[in-house]
Amino acid sequence: MLITEYRLDLVIQALRAILPLAHPADTTLRYFFRNERIGSNERELVAEAVFGVLRHRLLLEHCCADNLTPRRMALAWLVRFGGYNLREIEPVLKRDEKDWLATVKGVKVEELPLPVQAELPEWLVDKMRASCSDAGILAIGKSMQQSAPLDIRVNTLLAGRDDILQQLHDKNIDASPTPYSPIGIRLKEKIPLIKDALFTEGKIEVQDEGSQLLGFLLAPRRNDMVVDFCAGAGGKTLMLSAMMNSQGRLYAMDVSEKRLANLKPRLKRSGASNIQPMLIAHENDLKVKRLAGKIDRVLVDAPCSGLGTLRRSPDLKFRQSPGSIEAFAHQQAAILASASRLLKKGGRLVYATCSFLPEENQHIVQAFLATHPDFVLRPASEVLQQQKITLETGDFLELRPHLHGTDGFFAAVLERIQF
Repeated sequence: MLITEYRLDLVIQALRAILPLAHPADTTLRYFFRNERIGSNERELVAEAVFGVLRHRLLLEHCCADNLTPRRMALAWLVRFGGYNLREIEPVLKRDEKDWLATVKGVKVEELPLPVQAELPEWLVDKMRASCSDAGILAIGKSMQQSAPLDIRVNTLLAGRDDILQQLHDKNIDASPTPYSPIGIRLKEKIPLIKDALFTEGKIEVQDEGSQLLGFLLAPRRNDMVVDFCAGAGGKTLMLSAMMNSQGRLYAMDVSEKRLANLKPRLKRSGASNIQPMLIAHENDLKVKRLAGKIDRVLVDAPCSGLGTLRRSPDLKFRQSPGSIEAFAHQQAAILASASRLLKKGGRLVYATCSFLPEENQHIVQAFLATHPDFVLRPASEVLQQQKITLETGDFLELRPHLHGTDGFFAAVLERIQF
């Protein structure tokens, strides 16, 4: 796409609005597009540039040195990552910018400090060093700099994967089965599905393959009593309902009325009839206590830093901090303890986050087991094997983009052995 003064100015305006990161980048960008009313080509360029700058912010800041402005960040991204050469953008350059951009193209990333190479803030690299080698940190960091593919889940209440794949191929959409989830499909291109009949008829939902695997770890049975403890807008709830063939009872609990409201149209499309949305004030709500000892399966997809989703939300690495990680850990421990009380003897709880930090994952589970002798850890790879999914991850499910092609996920399977 030709870079004109108008298009460059749009990118600069968007960066000016987003880079303070007072709000999530996608939310700010949505407001920006609503206010500017620009064409689809310009929207595509602006979105690509904004998220590209966020993915590569640390290197671009290094390139801009003491002249750190949205304009310089935009120009540096265009020549370094946007696929433009100096000749193509020369018409929009000011007097000294061409020489500076020539030096930007020549920066050798491998000679820079690890946080810049990995595009991860220094505090985060320091945390990761406690459980990861520098090579491992770099591998995770580089994988998070790529954009994520579009994964969808087939709603098995209404369709089969082979049928959906055929329908996608008939529409000339490049789609393939996900390697681990037997009900997942990966699309090569990010295409707007919201108006597609497959989506409007409830036959598919957008859901990362890693998130789908949580359902197979929980493995609810048809007539079980199941709780999705932090249901949000209900993507995993809908999957669990389909796994139960819409039988038994499935409580979708959340503290956000808005998130549960977003579940309603999805629920209507899905054909599921065993889901009961339940607004709770907090993890110790009386509604939760009334179900104590009555539940067969509990999914705790806990509130977390979201650092495993940096391919989709690169701004998160700048919006989190050591303090927020500590706050999440306290919340996660409280939620896990409360959710565990719901289970019958022999019941199963899956604790999960979309983070790769041990503070939010292994440490939470190990502390819980140390104070709850009535629970044991079941190896995640064995539980998946029972679902005919071969994925050697050991005791915990630990997914990484560069190893598994999914978002970064963690999950632990806990079983109540006595009451």
